[in-house]
Amino acid sequence: MCQQLPAPTPLCFHANTKGSQIVMDKMQRSVRRIASFCNAITFTNRPVRIYEQVRLKITKKQGCWSGALRVGFSSVDPSDLSSAWLPRFACPDLVSERGFWARALPEEQCEEGTVLSFWLDNTGRVFYRVNSGPPIFFFGGVPAGEPVWAIIDIYGLTRGVQLLDSKMVPAEYLCPTVTHECMDEWHLSSNCSELDLQEELPSFSSSPNALNSVLSRQLNDDLHFHCVHGNGLRLLTEHIAVRYYNRREDCTLAFTHRPLRCGECVFLKVSLRSSALNGFLSYGFTSCNPAHINPKHLPVSPDDLLDRKEFWAFSYLSSPLMGGDIIGFRTTAEGEVLVSHNGGRACREMCVDNSTPLWMIFHLQQHIKQISILGTSCGYSPSCSEIQRSIYSDASHLSANQIHSTAVRGFTDSFESRPQSLCSSVGTTFSSLSSESPSTPSCYAITGEECLICCERAVDSVLYACGHMCVCSVCGGKLMEMSNPSCPMCRSPIRDVIKIYRSM
Repeated sequence: MCQQLPAPTPLCFHANTKGSQIVMDKMQRSVRRIASFCNAITFTNRPVRIYEQVRLKITKKQGCWSGALRVGFSSVDPSDLSSAWLPRFACPDLVSERGFWARALPEEQCEEGTVLSFWLDNTGRVFYRVNSGPPIFFFGGVPAGEPVWAIIDIYGLTRGVQLLDSKMVPAEYLCPTVTHECMDEWHLSSNCSELDLQEELPSFSSSPNALNSVLSRQLNDDLHFHCVHGNGLRLLTEHIAVRYYNRREDCTLAFTHRPLRCGECVFLKVSLRSSALNGFLSYGFTSCNPAHINPKHLPVSPDDLLDRKEFWAFSYLSSPLMGGDIIGFRTTAEGEVLVSHNGGRACREMCVDNSTPLWMIFHLQQHIKQISILGTSCGYSPSCSEIQRSIYSDASHLSANQIHSTAVRGFTDSFESRPQSLCSSVGTTFSSLSSESPSTPSCYAITGEECLICCERAVDSVLYACGHMCVCSVCGGKLMEMSNPSCPMCRSPIRDVIKIYRSM
């Protein structure tokens, strides 16, 4: 896979093409930014080989700025560029040009004395590692069949870096399990229920970066943010949305660029502002293609979209977020939305109408600095519920080694739903509700019938999971305040009351 040959020449910084604030030593191995926080883009002197690690040591940090080192690759020879042409920033200015790919490294991983390595694999994916830590998936889409030069932007907190001798990626990181050929095998293999069978399995709840390094070997990167977004956001890259800090009254909605596939898992990384102890993220789904929306008409509050004729549903994560947390989202064939926090057990958070294509929405609240789409797992066919049932029945026959090897695989594609009160949502697939209970009668249509409890307001809500439509949303809310809420018709336990909107 990778020829262990010495580099033709030592890897150095490009002597001529560099930002206006860059000062370089005579050996072309160390650079520093002399002023400001930008205008410090640099390149390597030669193309970087596949699986060759570009190794950087951070020699100086300046604490008065925000943001840190940006790294990536360019298929454009730096010798063909003029230093005067270089933009101030690698992200988003340089990466908006054809032939350039770069992203920002986390601030907390750019401390003085840290050794950072990044490289390109044979499928065009970029990975990085901090000191001797595990590899972490960064981004993809770089043409692996073309010569590429490394980009190093000495930005923000990072004031100086030294280029160390390059090394090839260790053999243990080149195992077949990280290649695309094997990605189709694991997404049908196991279930999150298996995580409960082995208490000794590692937990990622306190180490999101460890989870990131595991997921990076298995995720696709074909999902990114739509170019239509709120005016309180900007896209650093197609996978990273950043919130403007001083625009609290502006819209901070971001959409996926395409609808989600059935059973597809979306993994999102959340970064908080340095002053925030925790933050909250709202999310939702819509049948409205973002390309048909005028960004100027996007409201500040997502609730203002619920009156539109398309399907819109919003919820929020029930637990506060810490910086670097990884959230997994998945919609099932039955319309359930399952959410997992840092690899923990997935819980059902809401139900959606998945009879039409659904784009995902994210709402960045005040303390969230940015969100990144790490990637997605392979989606599967509408018969995924049958596959899940077969997995449940077979889980007890798995050996400990089989369970351990498929634990992370199961997390990515087969979340287990847990009975839990649903967050506020709009609309649901009614047949999916009725199919869960054998005693559920046939579907009821929304009519002008009066609520069985108050006998005044019209029926506009469905009781989950029995499926009866017999109450208004006001009385349904009062039912949920009871210690053991039950349906007034069949006395089945009520898990949630979901308001139904008539399509006009």
